[in-house]
Amino acid sequence: MPLDVSVQLKPVTTTLHYLKRGAEKPTRYVGEPPSGVPAWNGIDDPHEIRIEDARGRESEFTLDRNGFELAKAPSRVADFYSSEEVQRVYYPEVEQLLRNRLGANRVVIFDHTVRNVARPGGREPSRRVHNDHTVNSAPRRVRDHLGAEASELLKHRFGIINVWRPIRGPVLDSPLALCDARSFTDDDLIASDLVYPHVRGETSVVEYKPGHRWYYFSEMQSDEVALIRVHDSANDGRARLSFHTSFDNPLTPAAPPRESIEVRCLVFFPPDA
Repeated sequence: MPLDVSVQLKPVTTTLHYLKRGAEKPTRYVGEPPSGVPAWNGIDDPHEIRIEDARGRESEFTLDRNGFELAKAPSRVADFYSSEEVQRVYYPEVEQLLRNRLGANRVVIFDHTVRNVARPGGREPSRRVHNDHTVNSAPRRVRDHLGAEASELLKHRFGIINVWRPIRGPVLDSPLALCDARSFTDDDLIASDLVYPHVRGETSVVEYKPGHRWYYFSEMQSDEVALIRVHDSANDGRARLSFHTSFDNPLTPAAPPRESIEVRCLVFFPPDA
């Protein structure tokens, strides 16, 4: 069903921040790194990239084909800055949305992030081209959260989905750019360590390739969500992931800071899926 949005197409050319492939594994410390170790050792590789506006073409983009899609999804949440309300009201909404759209028989939400640099302690949008997990860290996430159940669950198809929503619309500052899964291969990904004080995780950063095709949905509203495939264990030709980033929007340089929430979910499918 087409989304009820009518805007003039707004393609942009702007800088996206890739990473150069180096001899060391890229590692970022969240908090204080060990003595003599840099907080981040990655080599920034900025490129001017054209990002096409996918407005009016929403139905062309699907998780299986492109690694992302847009959905109309009103929410009953009154205050997305209330973690209690988000978990009580929004988590069940997201779970039902993913069951309905993906055919998942189980959804487990393991975290969410609210971004608004204008609020005290608020997180800023990520400016690095990335994917939230790797082929190694995705099943590890299942084991971390589901313990004894994980071994049986990992015998069947599972995935990780990032559900990204504006808290206020339209999004003018730091929109979300999404890379078409048909335009890259796994060889473009660079495994990167993300080190917290008590745990070490692994995400993917990305090496630039001129064939990457980028899209965004201009002026996203708070009743819309972008579904981003972070990982899918199915190896049957469907898109298994899509990397993404925010970007400086040259069309609205003085827009108020973007407010958004992203919810990361484990999705499990019936054994015969």
